[in-house]
Amino acid sequence: MRRVRAAVTEAPGAPFTVRDADLGAPRPREVLVRMTAAGVCHTDLGMRDTWPRRLTPMVFGHEGAGRVEAVGAEVTGAAPGDQVCLTFASCGVCEQCAADHPAYCHAAQALNFSGGRGDGTTPLSLGGAPLHAGFFGQSSFATYAVVHERGVVKVPGDLPAQVVAPLGCGGQTGAGTVLNRLRPRPGSSLVVLGAGGVGLSALMAAVAVGCDPVVAVDPVASRRALAVGLGAAAALPPGKGLVAAVHDLTGGGAHHVIDTTGRAEMIRRAVGALRPRGELALLGLGGEVTFDVMGLLAKGVRVHGVIEGDSDPGRFVPELIGLYRRGLFPVDRLVTTFPFEEIGAAVAAMRDGSVVKPVLTFA
Repeated sequence: MRRVRAAVTEAPGAPFTVRDADLGAPRPREVLVRMTAAGVCHTDLGMRDTWPRRLTPMVFGHEGAGRVEAVGAEVTGAAPGDQVCLTFASCGVCEQCAADHPAYCHAAQALNFSGGRGDGTTPLSLGGAPLHAGFFGQSSFATYAVVHERGVVKVPGDLPAQVVAPLGCGGQTGAGTVLNRLRPRPGSSLVVLGAGGVGLSALMAAVAVGCDPVVAVDPVASRRALAVGLGAAAALPPGKGLVAAVHDLTGGGAHHVIDTTGRAEMIRRAVGALRPRGELALLGLGGEVTFDVMGLLAKGVRVHGVIEGDSDPGRFVPELIGLYRRGLFPVDRLVTTFPFEEIGAAVAAMRDGSVVKPVLTFA
């Protein structure tokens, strides 16, 4: 057993409390990673607030970066000393994994959201009792994590850890929606609803492939300014005049709209902002939303539900790094770092809108 520090959630909705815990050794196909950075995502907070009580205490975190400390006997894709990006878990053998769509793995629920490994065990313990973990296959809000080898992507050792961390979820979710699913033609218009880490990642990818215009929508003025600095032709506040403004900017409606908010009223406005045969991609976690079906049919709207940018991380994370190296995906401009022990301050800064992508760093 290894003594670690972990941000523990004691009950649904409870704040993160950094505590001492114990971590077991990796199994044959697992990797022990010493964390160097971990992004904080709205999904961590949303899932924490609705997490089943029976699966607490729990360790969240799913945008990890770190150095490999040890590997199981059957691991072939990583070695001690490698810098790695941690991402979601997948089985590697089901129909979706075999088709290079592991985000839709048949075993995703058990591997990412069961509070442990697929067999129900957890590598963490607290005071001798099981400490639930394995969130997105990693639980990176801790100084060390035990991760299945399919959730580990080797990355260049010279990349800053605070750049690597967001690529494992927010970066690939936003950018992947553009590059893997929508695949817009150069010159097509694209609107992003919500200029957080996911939305701005989508925006940067759209700019990189030549979408024009690219428009961001967000209530926070500083985020709108950042969107323009990243290449958006315009950045608008949400409101009743949004649909008309988008039609004016795009010459009759957007070819593509990406919603990261999950809010029913924004999704309905998204449909109104599309031109005939436009495409709507839904990324935000939210409740039910009702549509005017005749309105969808009359415009020929195509609706995409997208998880993790429909990415195969082993292929796509290196692609994002290539774009970053070329200055086309400056994810570092979204990041503000916080020491791991100040996770509460990082959460507060994200919630009040003053920070786009908080990244926790480990000494």
